[in-house]
Amino acid sequence: MNDISLADAKTHLSELVEQAKQGNPIRITRRGKPVAQITSIDREPKPIDLDKLRAVTNAMPFQDEPTRNWLETVRGGARY
Repeated sequence: MNDISLADAKTHLSELVEQAKQGNPIRITRRGKPVAQITSIDREPKPIDLDKLRAVTNAMPFQDEPTRNWLETVRGGARY
């Protein structure tokens, strides 16, 4: 495992991510003490099933009024 200072990590983040992706974890230090670690992710994300996503969104009820009006009602007309 390689150690690198936070300042150097900021400068070379893309390179460090590539190293971690290749299986070489990087430990980031601040004032010589470890504070974070960059490692690779072992699994690939699952692909999105578009048919299931459409089924879910099609099952959602249609909103009769614009979201802005509904949100103002929920907030009691208060402005944020």
